[in-house]
Amino acid sequence: MANDKRILVTGGAGFIGSAVIRYLLRTQNVCVLNLDKLTYAGNPESLREAAADARYAFVRADIGDAEAVRRTFETFSPDAVLHLAAESHVDRSIDGPSAFMQTNIIGTYTLLEAARRHWASLPEARRRTFRFQHISTDEVYGSLGADGLFSESTPYAPRSPYSASKAASDHLVMAWHHTYGLPVVITNCSNNYGPYHFPEKLVPLIILNAIDLEPLPIYGKGDNVRDWLYVDDHACALATVLDRGVSGETYNVGGSNERTNLQVVETICAVLDDLRPRPDGGRYGDLITFVADRPGHDQRYAIDASKIRRELGWSPQESFETGIRKTVRWYLDNAWWWQPIRSGTYAGERLGRGAG
Repeated sequence: MANDKRILVTGGAGFIGSAVIRYLLRTQNVCVLNLDKLTYAGNPESLREAAADARYAFVRADIGDAEAVRRTFETFSPDAVLHLAAESHVDRSIDGPSAFMQTNIIGTYTLLEAARRHWASLPEARRRTFRFQHISTDEVYGSLGADGLFSESTPYAPRSPYSASKAASDHLVMAWHHTYGLPVVITNCSNNYGPYHFPEKLVPLIILNAIDLEPLPIYGKGDNVRDWLYVDDHACALATVLDRGVSGETYNVGGSNERTNLQVVETICAVLDDLRPRPDGGRYGDLITFVADRPGHDQRYAIDASKIRRELGWSPQESFETGIRKTVRWYLDNAWWWQPIRSGTYAGERLGRGAG
């Protein structure tokens, strides 16, 4: 274990962070330290299997706490940082943008400064291989029309408090690279879905509402388009970038699975009709309800992931149809994980009306 690569993962109790930790421990010789504040969306239960692994450790801390972050770097001495800690839900950013500014901007700055000091103190061989990998979103690019794809050279045009805070953090990461020489990479991903997804997001919300035979809310006309990426494919992409990505580069990660929100919900309903038919003989699609749109709702996102495919050899393994079936099956089989959330932390209420 002494020679295992030491990876600090921030936000590792979240949806994507926990998937990355499970993937790393399953596929690589690594030691992982998970630094997570455990906000409402951070769930240690997502890391049950990791917690039993001697190569995994957890520290509860806020990335905005400079002293706690400094101690973490000093005691763990990472070879790499996977920075996933972030406030991530657009609707919540509309209702309360302050937390997004504090975590996504100030927190990233605090982490960058600690990483810079740590990197500067390393022996030359470890300095050369150190990486600070910042995980971001395609939402920093704004909204597309009917045609075109986001590439790594697409100008930033964020349109929500969430995406603006992530755009700011992207710029900070690259500034620390150009100004101080810190070895960094950035990944910008499309919409993730899969197991252990906090149920405020579209896919798990629809699955769980359908299981409870509650209305399935769709914003506006349901014609907003997203590119969907299975979370385990994303975890593999992040590990690939960490191993082979070039310092100072950005890599877009997408599933090449564009769907309207209505198509996503209809697909989930069809899978549930097959896997768990309604006891009353109805169809889950009958529960679809159109509700008032989100303020400033971007029309379309779509990722050009040709760079990571061409230069690093990564490609997604799941189609939307196979991934969504796996996801629905997981929620049907793992009520132990989501029932405490639905009965306590988040019961499916509407967020992000922007009226406050």
